[in-house]
Amino acid sequence: MQDSFAITFRFARVDEIDVVRAIEYEAAQRFATIGMTGIADAQPMNADFVRRKIEACEIIVAANDAARSVAFVMFAPLVGRFYIEELDVLTGWAGRRIGAELIGQVEVLARQAGARQLVLSTFRDVPWNAPYYRRLGFSVIANDRLDAKLRAIRDAHVARGLDESKRVFMCREVVGRA
Repeated sequence: MQDSFAITFRFARVDEIDVVRAIEYEAAQRFATIGMTGIADAQPMNADFVRRKIEACEIIVAANDAARSVAFVMFAPLVGRFYIEELDVLTGWAGRRIGAELIGQVEVLARQAGARQLVLSTFRDVPWNAPYYRRLGFSVIANDRLDAKLRAIRDAHVARGLDESKRVFMCREVVGRA
C-alpha cells in the first residue's frame, strides 16, 4: 500500500516518456491474472509515439505527493468528441478513483473544445474495462452505429492483433457542455 494519497493531475512531460511506458507495462500485467497473457506480454508503446502524444498535450498523468506519476490517460481529439485511447493506473494505486478522475480531466478539455462525447474502445468482459466504464456512465455503441472514424480505429486494433470480437466501443455525453 502506498503512503501518499494526494494526487495532482497535469499534462505529461517529455522527460516522462519512460514513466508512461512503465505504467502501461505494469498495468498490463493484471491481464495475466485472467489468462490474457498476450496483453500482459506485449511491449509498451513506442517511445517516439509517446513523445508525439506528450508534445501534443494528449497525455495527462496523475502524480502522488512525491511528484511520481502513478497513472495516465492518453486521448485524441476528434471532430465533436474526444477518444480515450488508453487509461492505466499502477496496481498499487488502483481502487482510489484515479482513473475516474483522469477521465474527468479529459472531459474538462473536451467541454472546453466544444466536444459532445467521450468515446473509448475496451474489452467487453474484463471487470476493470467495460463494466468499470459502465459504472462511470459510458454505454455501448452498437457495431452498426460505428461511424467511419470508429471503424478505422477498430481496423487499426485488428491490425495490431486485438480480438475485436471481445471488445466494444462505448460513449458518454460530455456533462455541462455549452
